[in-house]
Amino acid sequence: MRKASDSLLLPAKILSGKPERIHEKAYFGENPNAMTQPYHVLNGDALKEQFPTDLAGEIIVARECLVDGPVQHRTLLDFFRTRAAFLAEAYGDLSWEAYQQGSAREFEKITQIPADSTVYLWFEDDLFCQVNCWFVVHLLHQFVTRPSVHLVRPPKHSPYGFGRYDTEQLRELSTQGIPVTDTARWSRLWEHYHRDELASLLRLAREMADTYPFLLPAAEAHRDRQPTDHGPGRPTEILRTIMEETGTSEFGPVFREFHQRAPIYGFGDLQVKRLFDELLSTEEWS
Repeated sequence: MRKASDSLLLPAKILSGKPERIHEKAYFGENPNAMTQPYHVLNGDALKEQFPTDLAGEIIVARECLVDGPVQHRTLLDFFRTRAAFLAEAYGDLSWEAYQQGSAREFEKITQIPADSTVYLWFEDDLFCQVNCWFVVHLLHQFVTRPSVHLVRPPKHSPYGFGRYDTEQLRELSTQGIPVTDTARWSRLWEHYHRDELASLLRLAREMADTYPFLLPAAEAHRDRQPTDHGPGRPTEILRTIMEETGTSEFGPVFREFHQRAPIYGFGDLQVKRLFDELLSTEEWS
C-alpha cells in the first residue's frame, strides 16, 4: 500500500547515483542559497506522483515509517543509522547508503530550510502519518528560524487519504492549510513519542485537542497498540478477530479488511504483514 511502499522500497524505486556521505555538521548549518519559495513536505511518493505541478515550491518527501521500530536517539546521525539498521532487518535488504540517499537526505533538506520560509506539511490524521509529521515539525522547530507552517490534510479521514483526491482537488486543499503556530508543542509530541512517555503524550494531545482535534485519536491509537498483560495490543487483536471471523489465514484478504477496520493506524502492507506473521507464528495459529 502507499505508505509502506513509499517509505521502504528504496533501492528499487527511489535510489540512483552515488550517495554523498552524511556528516553531523550538515544538520546545523545555514543554507547559503536561501530563497523565498515555499516548501511542501509530503507524506510519501504516492502523493508526489499526483501532486499539482503548478504549485510553486520545493518538494520534500518524508520517506519513513517512524510508527514502526526504534526511534530513540541522541543525534540525527545516530537516529538515521538506527533506523536504517532496523528497516534492513525488518523489511529486507537496505544499506546505510540507500537509506541515506532515499530518506535521511530528505530530512536533512528540512533542517536547511531558510529562515522565514513558508512550509506546507501534507499529512493525514492516522498514526502512521502523525508520527512522521511530529518528527518533521520537531526538525522545523529545532533548525528553522521563524517558519510559517501550515498543515494540509484531507478534511475527512478515510483509509485512502490523499489518494481519493485528484490534482485539482489537491490544489484546492493547498489553500485550506491549518496554521501551526505552536511548533514547540508539536515538537514535544515527538519528544514524548520517541522517549516512550505515553502518559505525557496523551496529556499533551488532550491539551491541544481544541485546536487540533485529530491529535488525540492518533495518540490513543498509539496507546491501544501497546501489549498488556491482557493482550498483544489492538492491531493484533483486530487481525485475530478478522482471521477468526473469515476463517482464513491468507494475508491479502486479511490485510484488506484490517485496512477498513483500523484506518486510524494507517499501516501499510509491510507493517501489517509483520504483525500477521507474528500472529501466525504463535501456537494458536501454528
